[in-house]
Amino acid sequence: MRAPIVGPAIKPIHPWLRKIGVSFIPGPGADELADVVKRLLAEFELHGHWVQPLPDDQTDVILTTARWGETVNWREAALFSARRRFQLNRTPTVYTLVKITRAQMQTTLDTFAQILTQEPPDPAAYDFPGLSPTAYRVLFEQGKRGGPMLSLERLIQAQAKSIRVLLVVGEAEPEAVYHLDLVGAFPKSEASDRESLYADVVLRIVTTLSTREVTQHLAVGEAVPQAVWKGLTTPSAMKRAGGELGQRNFFTEMVTISNLVSVPAVTAGVANQYSEGCFSTWDPVLGALIATVTGSARPVYKGGITEDDLAVIVGVREGGIGALVRHVEGKRNDPPSTEAVEMMLMDAHLPRVPLDAGFGATGQAPVVRSKLHGHRGISAYAPNRVEYLPLDPPYYHYPVSCATEAQAHGIETAFARSEALQNPDDPRQVAFTVLPGHGVVIAEKWTANKAPFQLMWEYMDAGWLQVSSRIPQGAMSYESGSNELMILKE
Repeated sequence: MRAPIVGPAIKPIHPWLRKIGVSFIPGPGADELADVVKRLLAEFELHGHWVQPLPDDQTDVILTTARWGETVNWREAALFSARRRFQLNRTPTVYTLVKITRAQMQTTLDTFAQILTQEPPDPAAYDFPGLSPTAYRVLFEQGKRGGPMLSLERLIQAQAKSIRVLLVVGEAEPEAVYHLDLVGAFPKSEASDRESLYADVVLRIVTTLSTREVTQHLAVGEAVPQAVWKGLTTPSAMKRAGGELGQRNFFTEMVTISNLVSVPAVTAGVANQYSEGCFSTWDPVLGALIATVTGSARPVYKGGITEDDLAVIVGVREGGIGALVRHVEGKRNDPPSTEAVEMMLMDAHLPRVPLDAGFGATGQAPVVRSKLHGHRGISAYAPNRVEYLPLDPPYYHYPVSCATEAQAHGIETAFARSEALQNPDDPRQVAFTVLPGHGVVIAEKWTANKAPFQLMWEYMDAGWLQVSSRIPQGAMSYESGSNELMILKE
């Protein structure tokens, strides 16, 4: 047996990876994926993880299979049935392997490329097996956001009844494996030899399972009196900012799973919808972040928010498991966006600055005034006005999931290195980082006579911060281009 390797082709890995338990449940198409599954399970064992014949309450991952182009009945899908079938107290993370040939994949991508040009979309052109009558809207909107590959991803997820899919591309032997998830990522494992390919797949799965969600938010303190809330300027500024960013197509239509596929038990396995992005700004009167609420609780279009779509964040819970929030009298008080912890941690290693009365209150405040997180990329920026903050190297090779501790600390660390934010005299007023497969996080400094987020949308309009619908899926950098801009290179 060959010796275990740290990472394929010396890719840097995260230092916090742990050992996990894996179990395989055969599904449709298991025979044609038998060799892939065998090699994958052997690779897990080689890296010190344990493979279980049947899942139990110690199982972290269930691997299963589905056939390309065929619909899995939701009652039989592991995502919805594993807990009942194996009498589990919780549902492990389910990964469904789907095999597709290069020709099948290219044909489908070509089909989407053609039908995505038709506006408004023709429902008949999106009549794929197993989808809801309204699925064409989701496939069209997702395709406009991320191209044909994102439409293909949503189609496969809907037919396989699985959020996480390992799309195995190849004929007799796999050439590549795409990793599909809820936010629409599709990073690819590929290598010159099979051993490195399987090692890369295992490391990507282990990376996802080695972190935890930080969404256990807790309400603390007395509710903000309605009279105080009504006297704040930040709620109306947040509503204005949502509209301004929405007009610039920063937020796309949220994905509602019931519009894609009919699954009565969807709420038992995954939230019925997830929203596209979130944003927050510091309120100097409350000494807290005013942030958008989570879209997993109910539909929230961030381009047209109301006061009921806002939450007040005052800190981070001990252990970083969630945010501390204050309720507001007379408001709905839904939980904040899943990125609430990352938005608070961004300030942890950055200075505070004095404010004058022109901002509504005096005193000290975090150097970052407003924060914007969206499922978008940045294709170019003006380096004399905007600072790009790279993540630590492992994040580009082994991306992490949204709403997780790993993502929050990755963003915290990147912004802690900011020269523009650490130095009050630095002329760059905006800084950003990009999470591969996920999206962008943008921060702006306090500027007199500017509303919250105004610098961001003005920079977008001026071409100093160029937002793109395409998000890098792996290693990326920016290089000098024309018009004194730094241009994205993947």
